[in-house]
Amino acid sequence: MRHNFLSIPRETLPERGVKDRIHDYGEYASRMEDGPIVKQAERCMDCGTPFCHVGDLIGQETIGCPIHNLIPEWNRLVSDQDFFRAYERLMETNNFPEFTGRVCPAPCEGSCTLGISEDPVAIKSIERTIIDRAFEQGWVKPRHVRQRTGYRVAIIGSGPAGLAAADQLNQLGHTVTVLEKADEIGGLLYYGIPNMKLDKGVVRRRVDLLEAEGIRFKTGVNVGEDVTVEALRGEYDAVILATGAQKQRTLGINGDDASGIELAMDYLTASTKQLNGKDLDPRHDAEGKHVIVIGGGDTGADCVATAIRQGAASVTQFGKHPEKGLYRSPERPWPLQPDTLSTDYAYAEAIGQYEADPRTYLIRSNQIVTEGDKVVGIETERMEKIVKPDGHATFFVVEGSEKTYPADLVLVAIGFERPEPELRKLGVESKRDYVTDVDGVFVAGDARRGQSLIVWAIREGREVAEKVDAYLETCQTELKTSS
Repeated sequence: MRHNFLSIPRETLPERGVKDRIHDYGEYASRMEDGPIVKQAERCMDCGTPFCHVGDLIGQETIGCPIHNLIPEWNRLVSDQDFFRAYERLMETNNFPEFTGRVCPAPCEGSCTLGISEDPVAIKSIERTIIDRAFEQGWVKPRHVRQRTGYRVAIIGSGPAGLAAADQLNQLGHTVTVLEKADEIGGLLYYGIPNMKLDKGVVRRRVDLLEAEGIRFKTGVNVGEDVTVEALRGEYDAVILATGAQKQRTLGINGDDASGIELAMDYLTASTKQLNGKDLDPRHDAEGKHVIVIGGGDTGADCVATAIRQGAASVTQFGKHPEKGLYRSPERPWPLQPDTLSTDYAYAEAIGQYEADPRTYLIRSNQIVTEGDKVVGIETERMEKIVKPDGHATFFVVEGSEKTYPADLVLVAIGFERPEPELRKLGVESKRDYVTDVDGVFVAGDARRGQSLIVWAIREGREVAEKVDAYLETCQTELKTSS
């Protein structure tokens, strides 16, 4: 018997060369060809007990795929070269695999059973290849709804949670309208993720499909200003708030209001709008500037990659945590994400362009240095992290580690605040199980759980759709009883 997980090495999506791709905003990776992807799927076939599709939480840690993708099943079909059925099986659980196959951090791979002793199965690469191949073959077509229920649902926000809820409710026969305050549909999928990771044509293609299936989209509608939740509740039978966690965290240090301090999402949004033909505000142009990115997550990496493409003189990224190890640490046993050091696309590009990794670790920003009202540097200290026997971590300042970094543009990518104040502005309070204190008004996605992964947003959209459908069915039953 041949053990494919031992004989076939892990392989992921092919990437364009760094020196080529940093001069444009085209996607840096593409799908695999049939031969290599079949081999990658074969690595999954000797698994005795899969954990990749568990989709649960241990504390705040995601274990496996939150939308319970049937990963071993579509891997089996890919290994048999039955790509059409693999596509059908993939769509049973995932509304938008073309998004997750590009930008999901793949907790499924962190929980892959093979990952205990070998490199995990390249699940994300297989997923993207299945859906990209399906579009190429013309298998992805509008699914027309045969019968409408007569109920109308408004969804505020067009990110992955809102779109997933819209898709599910529309297929159940309800008439769905999605309201978006921006000028494009997609939420953070459109303006929060740069084009080189998720081409906006991919987003528009899915939106066009949803529209062809009967979902109505309205852009430029700011709920709370242009229309109230109360007014929507009077017009629609149910309302879903999927507005995301929109309030970005600020530095909160002296000088953080200086010219040249920009929030990451504002910066990334401006870059995407420039691709759409809008003029780029000089505040968001990194050309010739020394750029500091504060925040070590994916958004920070996207800022690094964007600044490189704009022609930054240098890019440095501050992270508050220690440098990750090359191997899974005892503190992060399987099936948790190993959280090991990797050279993602942005860092490979920085190394290729500047011959240095832009990441610095355990850095605390103390004060913005200004000339007049403009930033010219950041005063910092290096920290040391001590983990106590009870698992709690404490950070200490390293004496004599003060350093001032020159900076012409500082991009703040330290996450989002929880959305409760925003919901209160809309006149609702979030409660458990997707409901609010206003009858017929529901909440899902980052607006309910705080900043999270795209797969959690899709799961939230699917689950809130079930709650809304049950609510509408109850309304129908009560109406029949009263009549």
